[in-house]
Amino acid sequence: MPFPGGLWWLLCCRRGFTLLRRDYGEAEREADGEAEEEEEASFELRAQGDQGSLEVSLSQPTRSSSGSERSLLVAEEMRSLIVEKGPGPVEDDPDALVKGWLQREMRGCMKTPWIRPRKYWFVLTPDSLDYYSSNEKGARRLGSLVLTSLCSVLWPDKQLYKETGYWSVTVFGRKHCYRLYTEHLNEAVRWVCAVQKVIDSKAPVQTPTQLLIRDVEEHRDSPEVLKQIYRCNPILRYTSGPLYAPLLPFPYGSLDQSAPGPRSYTTLRDEAVKLFNSLQQLESERDPVPLMQGVLQTCLDLPPLVDEIYCQLVKQTTEPPAPGGQGDLHYWQLLTCMSCTFLPSPPVLRFLRFHLDRTENRFPASEMAKYACFIREALGKTKGRECVPSLEEILVLMQRQEMICTVHCPGAPACSVAISSHTTAEEVAQELVSRLGLSQSPNLFALYEQSRRREQPVGSATLLADVLTRFENLAGEDREQDPPCRLCFKHYGFLDTDNVPRDSLEFALLFEQAHEMVLRGYVPTSEETLQTLAALRLQSLNSDFSTHAPFPRLEELFPPHVLHARLPPPPHRPPSKCRGARLRAGLLASGLWGQALAKQRAERDQRLRGRLREEGASTMAAIVEKWKLLQGMGRPEAMAAYVALVREWPGFGSTLFDVDLHASPVGSGPQRLWLGIGAKAVSLYKPGEPEPLDSFCYGRISSFGASDSSTFRLSVEDRDLLFETSQVDEIAQLLNTYLASAGAQRLPRPQEPPTSPPTSEPTVLPQGLCPGAGPWQHQPPVGSSHS
Repeated sequence: MPFPGGLWWLLCCRRGFTLLRRDYGEAEREADGEAEEEEEASFELRAQGDQGSLEVSLSQPTRSSSGSERSLLVAEEMRSLIVEKGPGPVEDDPDALVKGWLQREMRGCMKTPWIRPRKYWFVLTPDSLDYYSSNEKGARRLGSLVLTSLCSVLWPDKQLYKETGYWSVTVFGRKHCYRLYTEHLNEAVRWVCAVQKVIDSKAPVQTPTQLLIRDVEEHRDSPEVLKQIYRCNPILRYTSGPLYAPLLPFPYGSLDQSAPGPRSYTTLRDEAVKLFNSLQQLESERDPVPLMQGVLQTCLDLPPLVDEIYCQLVKQTTEPPAPGGQGDLHYWQLLTCMSCTFLPSPPVLRFLRFHLDRTENRFPASEMAKYACFIREALGKTKGRECVPSLEEILVLMQRQEMICTVHCPGAPACSVAISSHTTAEEVAQELVSRLGLSQSPNLFALYEQSRRREQPVGSATLLADVLTRFENLAGEDREQDPPCRLCFKHYGFLDTDNVPRDSLEFALLFEQAHEMVLRGYVPTSEETLQTLAALRLQSLNSDFSTHAPFPRLEELFPPHVLHARLPPPPHRPPSKCRGARLRAGLLASGLWGQALAKQRAERDQRLRGRLREEGASTMAAIVEKWKLLQGMGRPEAMAAYVALVREWPGFGSTLFDVDLHASPVGSGPQRLWLGIGAKAVSLYKPGEPEPLDSFCYGRISSFGASDSSTFRLSVEDRDLLFETSQVDEIAQLLNTYLASAGAQRLPRPQEPPTSPPTSEPTVLPQGLCPGAGPWQHQPPVGSSHS
């Protein structure tokens, strides 16, 4: 049945009034709503200069309060922070710093652009940002944003101006923010600068938790006073209810957009509340390890939250309902992981130590006391982590035990080393040098991170726990990785390769490292010599030839690049200079002709793979024939013959880096070279050539260092050499290590000549330790120094 015409008229009018109210009545509703939202905070903000009694008596906040109570609470706070203004003209306000017309964004205005933001008269005072319906006498104040040291203001956004035609000024308050707009940039900048100046002039804000922490520290020697403080202030004790605001002050609306990783975060205040909810979930979790790692990762991404989480954990472990129960122990276990990962600020650290002492005194010989003792020792060693603990490390920390780290040694059995969250690569390398009997070796050793794609030395100050976490993360990203990432102990620098005993473990390490250089193509020699080396490798592995002996893959005996060099190069077609020809080629490639080209490429690749298999079979046959000639040669003799052949190359003992040399002539491109870092000189090689293009002894080098993250500068007498490489730090570390091992003076930074000649004696380095880093160097690998 159709509606009568009068009813249709009434519905349309009601709809129209609704739209008008959304536009013109929004300010009145928001002015009331802003006051109600203030109640949701869990603490009263106080300035440092405020005087008052220390009997705070705070309880957990609740949301079950009537509207009249909320209005009363906010009214009291507003009167304590803002001086009420009389009914005089708005323009005659003596406290006004800046005033003018601005447009304020209403709810839904940006989503409904046909409703334009309404203009209001804004007045900035030393205490607040107020806005009125007009600038006339008796105009109603529609809203007020209290300005404290926690407020923040955002600068105008150019992208928003391109989209809307307005410059924005966003001011974040305690529970709401003002998004203001103007058509003029200079006006927006004037407001932003004025608001920021008012915020900077405010005294730092303290929360009741901070005030109570100060009281606890002042009365730590008075048991009766401390008992009264904890009894009267439930905010210091365990709670099963939610937390509606953080325990420590955080800037309002400060979004952290620079956190690494795929995670997206909101404001620090919201993240602190979310973390408390995560902590409460620990009590009933059967497997709390993933949740613990998530909390630790958030603290690593957002460092300001570290103190907050420490305070929350201290709160939840203070007078719990079931001391020593499963939920309570989960809190202590997370606190243990925190103490091995992050170091709190001095005030929170003192409060934490007091909490540990109090727990040990109240519950001696309990699990909680054992965790407290472990945490106190860990806090004395923690200096910061690059990664959060791995799942394995968290499981070990929950049991207050050490991890077992496996270090692989080429030519020797793998070594198992017990490490903690604070063990560095220097300590492990020093232990391996002593355990393997390498303390008297003149050469340098280091720990390396090895994977299928790359190998790099581990810095001496690097925590091995961080390395293991990176391995765990890489294994999760690439589950098909073969072989997996691992730690390896090997030579880092060669100071003397002639006097290494053949029957020693060091010679086995030297033999394995020489074989790695051969496989990577860093030993330029003839193909005949490479086949002989492969035969010697087989003799050292399997002894005399036998048809039943295991045959390694060819790429484990012979450099793969040599076989690829035999294949014919792919056909090269010069690019067409004619635009029409390129267009026709593109159209043909996207049609039937493109399918024919793809088929031709597949057939050519198949032929190349067949040719590669043929070349590999012929090379393996030649290697086997040479292997048969080594009948009766023992393993030590085969290894010695292998090293002797490799040592014939003059650059043996140098560490080679792939670099691109920037040529000095204008118009010439970079030249791909090998940069060889040896114990006595730095040499430049053309890849595959046995003789160096140039060699510089260390006496000719005036300075070296990193010009930027991918450019290494080497100053030789009156010229500068610039090398493009991804291994800038590794080159600088190795150069500095050789200089320090030889007792030479450390060189200054690039373009920084020494201010005065050296007057001190060269430092004598103890055995088992690698020379330290230079002033511009990050972390050198560790090993044994020159005796």
